[in-house]
Amino acid sequence: MTWLQQVAIFAAGIAAGGINTIVGSGTLITFPTLLAFGLPPVTANVSNTIGLVPGSVSGVIGYRRELRGQRTRLLQLGTASLLGGITGAILLLTMPAEAFKAIVPVLIIVALVLVVVQPRLAAWVKKRREDGDAAAPEHGGPILLIAVFATGIYGGYFGAAQGVLLIGLLGVFVHEDIQRLNGVKNVLALIVNGVSAAIFIAIAEVNWQVVALIAVGSIIGGQLGAKVGRKLPPNALRGVIVVVGTIAVIRLLTS
Repeated sequence: MTWLQQVAIFAAGIAAGGINTIVGSGTLITFPTLLAFGLPPVTANVSNTIGLVPGSVSGVIGYRRELRGQRTRLLQLGTASLLGGITGAILLLTMPAEAFKAIVPVLIIVALVLVVVQPRLAAWVKKRREDGDAAAPEHGGPILLIAVFATGIYGGYFGAAQGVLLIGLLGVFVHEDIQRLNGVKNVLALIVNGVSAAIFIAIAEVNWQVVALIAVGSIIGGQLGAKVGRKLPPNALRGVIVVVGTIAVIRLLTS
């Protein structure tokens, strides 16, 4: 690997770490970069996932203020993410990537629609619950748990735009400030990436030079992303999510 390639991977790690903390979809920067430099797809995916874990930790630390008072929510949803991440990582190592990648653009588009209509949809869900004299589940209820588990499977398998899916789902089912939900999203993504990385380290082929470059870059990006992300008003944050998610769909469909 030339020094220019190493610089490019390091820079991609910074960008991915920042974007993952604010929105998600950082993998769509690092993964194509690794493929362009000749890494096999599975090795690139595995090495990328491991390398982005330190950046996820950095992003969670950056959002620690927004996570206060959400311990029960994190335990419930985090368990679903953990089980989903394990399932997805195993699928990656046992199934052809094409089988799952075919539905990735559809999942991202659904997530973007959820993000756009989230305020109205959340208000409608809340009204329906109030009209039915049923207390709204504080942490989203069983439907959200199942959806987070399914997103964990996706995240463990491929991971691109996992954050977009999570923030879209959380915004609909949990009546909470979007910045606090973004903090939850970062923790759930970290759990999925972390458990997937542990499995990959144990049984998959890893390019450790790539891991190191992405890891250092993503740590820097995670801190930068937290500083930028928490300053964005709700509508601006939704706008960033939509733009990044749309670019992700276009890149996946044209790759």
